Amino acid sequence: MVQTTRTADDTAAGAAGAATFRLMGRAFAVLRIVTGLVFLSNALAKVSGVGNYDWGFFSFNLITGDAAKSIATNASGKTQIAPLGAFYRDVVLPNWGFFGIFLTLAELAVGLGLIAGVATRLAAVGGLLLIAPIWVMLWHTGLYLWEYPTEDLLPLALLATVPAGRVAGLDARLAVRFHHRWPF
Repeated sequence: MVQTTRTADDTAAGAAGAATFRLMGRAFAVLRIVTGLVFLSNALAKVSGVGNYDWGFFSFNLITGDAAKSIATNASGKTQIAPLGAFYRDVVLPNWGFFGIFLTLAELAVGLGLIAGVATRLAAVGGLLLIAPIWVMLWHTGLYLWEYPTEDLLPLALLATVPAGRVAGLDARLAVRFHHRWPF
């Protein structure tokens, strides 16, 4: 049996590593919560039908159901990916009553999942599945080269790979409950 002795440098390095780990966990928790608030606020805009806000010192727009339908219509008409465009034109848009409700409920689930930190990775993948088809359909236009990747795709991709709900989220409790086999 080999015994190792810890030096003061080893202990300091371990403490620094633990502090960095805690800091990164908190940073991902902030990213998770802010991304969740974006999805939740857009879901609520679809429920209320109000997308434009002006608070005097700050104004912003959210995506209402009508705006989402318009974005899908625009993307399906411009895409070079014929099967995806046809699916949106022939299935999604004619049945917008169902798909609009589905989109609202999905955004609500993604938002609440990310904010509460429950099934965080699954919620992030759900968010990716909601926005990726539009991004793919509009890729060739160059309009969304930076907007979608930096605002939506990159944060969701990071949250899909990192168990960000284990810091300030319910995933931490679920991981313990499932003997650290909780995959989210």
